[in-house]
Amino acid sequence: MTVAPSGPEFPIQDIPFSYRGSWFDVSPVIAEKTYADDLHLVSHQTGLHAVLRLTPAGSDTTVVATPTLLTWRDGTGRIEAAYAGPDTLRLRGRRLGLRIAAAAPTLTPFSGTYLYLDPLDGSHVFTSYETGRRYRVTVLSGALRQTAGAEALGTADRFLDLPGDQPWEVAIEEYETARPPYAAPVDFDRLHRDRSAEFAAFLDAVAPWRGADTPAADLAAYVLWSATVAPAGFVTRPAVLMSKHWMDKVWSWDHCFNAIALASGEPELAWHQFQLPFDHQDAAGALPDSVTHSEVLHNYVKPPIHGWALRHLRRRLSAPPDRAALAQTYDRLARWTGFWLDARRAPGQDLPHYQHGNDSGWDNATTFDGGRVLQTADLAAFLVSQLRCLADLATELGEPAGRWSAEADRIRAAMLRDLWDGARFTARDPRTGRRRASRSLLDLMPVTLGADLPAPVAAALARGVEAHLTTHGLATEPPDSADYLADGYWRGPIWAPSTVLVEDGLRRAGHTALADEVSRRFLALCEKSGFAENFDAETGAGLRDRAYTWTASGYLLLAAAQEQRRATGG
Repeated sequence: MTVAPSGPEFPIQDIPFSYRGSWFDVSPVIAEKTYADDLHLVSHQTGLHAVLRLTPAGSDTTVVATPTLLTWRDGTGRIEAAYAGPDTLRLRGRRLGLRIAAAAPTLTPFSGTYLYLDPLDGSHVFTSYETGRRYRVTVLSGALRQTAGAEALGTADRFLDLPGDQPWEVAIEEYETARPPYAAPVDFDRLHRDRSAEFAAFLDAVAPWRGADTPAADLAAYVLWSATVAPAGFVTRPAVLMSKHWMDKVWSWDHCFNAIALASGEPELAWHQFQLPFDHQDAAGALPDSVTHSEVLHNYVKPPIHGWALRHLRRRLSAPPDRAALAQTYDRLARWTGFWLDARRAPGQDLPHYQHGNDSGWDNATTFDGGRVLQTADLAAFLVSQLRCLADLATELGEPAGRWSAEADRIRAAMLRDLWDGARFTARDPRTGRRRASRSLLDLMPVTLGADLPAPVAAALARGVEAHLTTHGLATEPPDSADYLADGYWRGPIWAPSTVLVEDGLRRAGHTALADEVSRRFLALCEKSGFAENFDAETGAGLRDRAYTWTASGYLLLAAAQEQRRATGG
């Protein structure tokens, strides 16, 4: 019965088992930082909701997960699961039973899961109030041993038991209201081979350079592949969620790193990643804070790294956008930049401001300890990059470019005049003019301007960056700071986006040895600790959400560049 798995094994506690295009996964993670004893079918439509609990009958069951096959083992007993498509999971068992149960035992008019036997085809259907979807279980071979809770209301156990004394196979489908009875188009082994071929093709596309020196590339590719969902709800395009754990959204700067990492091998998917938040741009030109299936939030924004990202994206795209797509992107980027220049720049001020740390993406960085409404050097630097990008796009499209270049020069000059203290950048309250220094890595982010900085400033920033470099990478707050917290979010831990941005800026400013060291340490960190949301700067342990796509993308970007330098001797 058992088929040979393809791809790397991974811990199911850290990384969910899922499939490109699917809105559900199989995982023990059933809420933020909440882990169940058993695996669950977890849907991400209308939020994260554990719908079905999958409990094997064995007393000493272990789980082995690979990109295309999930296996429960207990002695000689096996249960295997593979995706038959984005909305269908196939499971088969031999010498091991399985209970498929509603995750919540209570059904009310406004919550819970209802179970009934469908007289149309004899299947059993769980209807979830939380997701607004049905989960149909069709027996393909064997027979159910027991059912309980069909048509029950209130508190009741609702489950289907599959036997351990005879082989069985079932399909579980997620759908809205109705569909034809399920008929298996291919057998399980063929299904698994097809999924394996699909993942192998994706892996070859996004990481053709991988080898012994980049041992985490396969798993990084899987994290991206498995976190991709089909268009649904407010998600207007195929989208890579930040995670199929609780960080199941697209935030309006996270998406840039995924787009760049996918660009060379999956250009269409990469372009969709870049454009998705712009589909929800508001009348002021602002991008949303985040987008997910059933929610678009505009309570905050995210930093304007999109000009920086678009340059990198276009250099990597194997299929460049046509003129119409480029013109639309120019208009969207211009409106996004206009938001910062018009709605976030106080009268008489040259520099725009954040209203909260969340706007920067560095929510609780120590930069914001002295006040939340601040002009910061990272914001100014990102806008300079974006304005330069707009000037280049305008020239390419035959539009006037001078206004963009002039504005870039104005903001760059103001950044150096108003925020530079001779050693590092400070933050400034636009209402009082009061300046404040911190020890956050955020204050060093203008290094992303590379050669667009005066050489002495770039050199001082490089020295500052080096002071943040621990054994495992760039701490967002240095460990010797009084404000350092090991699991302090942006007050210490290592993050992928800051690493990628700093590494790129150092390299373009000519500080290649330091850039190489930043890259090397981050790659080693991911190879040791996986693709967590962030990492303990002193121990390297993964923190928070453990299957974060921009971390996987950061690994792929830095690993690809490392392999290219090795190949070219650069």
